Amino acid sequence: MTRFTPEELEAARDRLVPDVVADGLHVLFCGINPGLMTAATGHHFARPGNRFWPVLHLSGFTPRLLKPSEQRELLSYGFGITNVVARATARADELSAEEYREGGRQLALKVARWRPRWLAVVGITAYRAAFDDRKAGVGPQERTIGDTRVWVLPNPSGLNAHWTARTMAEEFARLRVAAEEG
Repeated sequence: MTRFTPEELEAARDRLVPDVVADGLHVLFCGINPGLMTAATGHHFARPGNRFWPVLHLSGFTPRLLKPSEQRELLSYGFGITNVVARATARADELSAEEYREGGRQLALKVARWRPRWLAVVGITAYRAAFDDRKAGVGPQERTIGDTRVWVLPNPSGLNAHWTARTMAEEFARLRVAAEEG
């Protein structure tokens, strides 16, 4: 992996990272917002220590462990990636409540356009803020966006220590089974 200086990472602040999407995906994974490493590389969930790619593999979504640079391969499995908020920050707590709400509105428009079967938001706090649903928990939600069902997954950030890779993979696998069933 490329090593970036602190100055190079800071220069990535506010950059936008293109979504990995196509029409009719099985699952559209949705991060909170790009971190600086993601913005610097242009690859989603690129920060070392982020467990998204290992958990995706452990849960059976991918047949092998993908690197962030292989993110477009997800499309061949029927999966994609977007974010609640598009702009890159060092930490999610740099985002305002209004950015989350606007991100939720924009995300709903994206979902209506691409029509994935499932929207999987990785991060309960982001989901609650984006959709003004303070009581939401991890798992399937009652909310739908058109015909798209919604599932909230734990945040794979290494900072989310109360979820292990194993327990996260179990939750991701629950979504995988639901997505395979229809």
